[in-house]
Amino acid sequence: MYKIVSAEDAVKVIKSNDRVYVQAAAAAPQLLMNAMTERHEELRNVEVCHLHVEGDTGYANPELRDSFHVNSFFIGNNVRHTLTAGNGSYTPVFLSELPLLFKRNIIPLDVALIHVSVPDKHGYCSLGVSVEACLAAIDNAKTVIAQVNEQMPRTHGDGIIHITEIDLFVECNEPIPTHLYGNPSVIENKIGDYVASLIEDRSTLQMGIGAIPNAVLSRLTNHKDLGLHTEMFSDGVIDLILKNVINGNFKGVNPGRTLSTFLIGSKRLYDYVDDNPFVEMRASDYVNDVSVIKQNPKMVAINSAIEVDLTGQVCADSIGAKMYSGVGGQMDYIRGASLSDGGKAIIALPSITKKGVSRIVPSLKPGAGVVTTRAHVHHVVTEYGIANLYGKTIQERVKALVGIAHPDHRESIDKTYYELI
Repeated sequence: MYKIVSAEDAVKVIKSNDRVYVQAAAAAPQLLMNAMTERHEELRNVEVCHLHVEGDTGYANPELRDSFHVNSFFIGNNVRHTLTAGNGSYTPVFLSELPLLFKRNIIPLDVALIHVSVPDKHGYCSLGVSVEACLAAIDNAKTVIAQVNEQMPRTHGDGIIHITEIDLFVECNEPIPTHLYGNPSVIENKIGDYVASLIEDRSTLQMGIGAIPNAVLSRLTNHKDLGLHTEMFSDGVIDLILKNVINGNFKGVNPGRTLSTFLIGSKRLYDYVDDNPFVEMRASDYVNDVSVIKQNPKMVAINSAIEVDLTGQVCADSIGAKMYSGVGGQMDYIRGASLSDGGKAIIALPSITKKGVSRIVPSLKPGAGVVTTRAHVHHVVTEYGIANLYGKTIQERVKALVGIAHPDHRESIDKTYYELI
C-alpha cells in the first residue's frame, strides 16, 4: 500500500535551496503547486523549473522572490512576467534534450511534483496527458510526490510508472484543465488552405495547437492515410482519426499509432485518449529525436514564428531581446522533416501583427533569437501564399518572401533590405 498524505504534508519535504521540477501543461499538479506556494514564509531560494504549465502559478508572484525563483524551459504567459520582474529565468533547450539535463545531472533535482492516474490492480499509474521530461525527472529526483487524480486519463506508452517509484501520494478528484480555441479567422483559414495544399496523402504530421493548426486540420478531410508524430496535439485531430484520415498506416515509426509527448484540449480529448492504445505518449527525448522523426516518410512539420527575415531566418522565441516563449521542439521537427524522404518543413504565420506591423521583415529585431536558421526552413506561408525557400539563393528568397508579405509593406521591406546590404 502506498503512503497517502495531504498536499500540505507532502510538500513539507521541500526545503530551502531545493530545485523542484513540475510536470508540464495540462498535467501541472495544482494541489501540490498551491501547497508549495503556501509555504512561502518558511522557504527561501527554492528553484521551480518546468515547461509551460496550465493554471495558477502563485510561486511566480514577484512578491515571493525571496522564496521562489522560476526557471522556465519554455515560457508560458503565466510566468512571463518573472523575466522582467527578476524572479525568473529562461534556460534555452531543445525539447528533445531536456531529459538529458536531468539524466546527466547538469540540472540536479531534489523534488519532482507529478500528476498521475489512479494505480491499477498491478500498482501502475499513468502520467496521463503529459510525459515530456517527467520520466527523467522521476528517475533523478531525490523525492517524487504524486497528485493521484481519478480524472487523469490513463494513456498508453512510456508514461506508465509503478507506485514504488513514488514517495508520497496526494489523492484528488478534479477535472484536468481544458484549453479551447475559437473558430479560425479569415486570415487563418487562408493560411490553412495554403498549408493543406502542401500536404500529400500518406504524410505524417507535426503541428501545435491553435487557430492555424485547427484551420489546417479542418481542410484535410479528403486526405488519405495520414500519420501523426507530434510533440503535442489537441481536439482538431479526433474527427480525422475517427474518419480514418489519420490512421498512421504509412508511418516509418510506430506505424498504426499516433505519437505525442503532451496534450492540451477539451474533456472530449481527455476522454478519447483514456485507455486508447491508438494514442502513444512517449518521452520527449524519443518523440522529438531528429533521428526518430526523419524515419517517417513525407514528414510535414508545421510551426509558427514571431517574425521571419527576408533571408529566411526564423525568430520564434523572443520579441527583440525580450524572451517570449522558448525554443521548444521547433528545430527538432524542422530538422527531422527536412531529413525525411519527401518531408517538408513549414513556417506558417499571418503577414502582420494585430497592430499592423509586418512579420516578414528586412532583418530581425536587435537581440532577436534565431530559432530556425535560414538553412533549415523549406516553406514560409502567410495568407498571401507560399514562399518555397529550399535550395534558393538569398536573392530568390528575398523576392519570394516579399511576395507573401502584406501588400502595404512589400515595397518598404524590400527597399530597406537592400539598403542594409
